[in-house]
Amino acid sequence: MTNQLAIGDTAPDFTLEDSEGNTVSLSDYRGSNVVVYFYPKAATPGCTTEACDFRDSLASLEGAGYKVIGLSPDPVEALADFTADQKLTFPLLADPDAAVAKNWGAWGYKTRNGETREGILRSTFVIDGDGMVDLAEYDVDPNGHVARLREELGVDQPAQ
Repeated sequence: MTNQLAIGDTAPDFTLEDSEGNTVSLSDYRGSNVVVYFYPKAATPGCTTEACDFRDSLASLEGAGYKVIGLSPDPVEALADFTADQKLTFPLLADPDAAVAKNWGAWGYKTRNGETREGILRSTFVIDGDGMVDLAEYDVDPNGHVARLREELGVDQPAQ
């Protein structure tokens, strides 16, 4: 198990490749609020639900001053396919050795179908413009997660 981040902690910086092979750092977002979410595997049902919910809510989140970044241990090529297939409009970053996930406490034991194993804990963080953690949620349910997050942040429902 890794140590989990708490409100008021400084978010650990990272530099990773996005789905297009570009280098992206958390520090690139200084001065902006950013939602950083960790998900286990691209193109799986829960991860697709969550990614599409972020995509569909992106305009309202950005209108309220929030950027969105998704991280998973998938290789860049899988992220590129996932981004294209789901028409995602925010960066997905490859954390192939899960070093960032571990550093952020988004790695640990989880039980699925009666089997316990180590892996990504679906987690979401809101980081303020100074790089401080404003919100840290671990083991989130992908169904309805983005709607709950918007409500918590006071961000209006996106237009349908």
